[in-house]
Amino acid sequence: MRPAPTDTEAWNAYLAEGNAGQARKRVSADVILRDLAGRILTVNPTYKEGWDLPGGMAEANEPPDQAAVRELREELGLEVTIHRLLVVDWVAPHGPWDDQIAFIFDAGTLPPARAERVRPHDDELSEAVFLPAAEVADRLRTRQRNRLNAAVRAISDGSMRYLRDGVEAW
Repeated sequence: MRPAPTDTEAWNAYLAEGNAGQARKRVSADVILRDLAGRILTVNPTYKEGWDLPGGMAEANEPPDQAAVRELREELGLEVTIHRLLVVDWVAPHGPWDDQIAFIFDAGTLPPARAERVRPHDDELSEAVFLPAAEVADRLRTRQRNRLNAAVRAISDGSMRYLRDGVEAW
């Protein structure tokens, strides 16, 4: 039997029971961070094959933009400001993984002195380099490449892109 909303304790227990049955999504949050030449920061993770944009997985109950800021601080020692959302990509379940929501944020441009000092700060990354967008795309896996390309278009035209499994949905 459903309790009355006026019975706060019983109502919250009822809602918590319903919440426990809801889907849980993995959330990743990456950034496009450029140098003055317009090159994009690209990182080489040690824990998986291939290169990636800087960022990572959100922790439980962590907003995606704050996850991106935290990841850049932890992995690269960078304090960045998120300017806007560029891409949201729903990633279908694959292999052992459930579905995921992947965000890409615009973190702006680093001044030359800061860009020259970007280095990995922990053992999760072996390299961090600024590259032209085409070279970044060549280093990424297909879904990530599609996200990058959508993010570059979003920067160019001031839009935000929604993808489903790496393909622009609208």
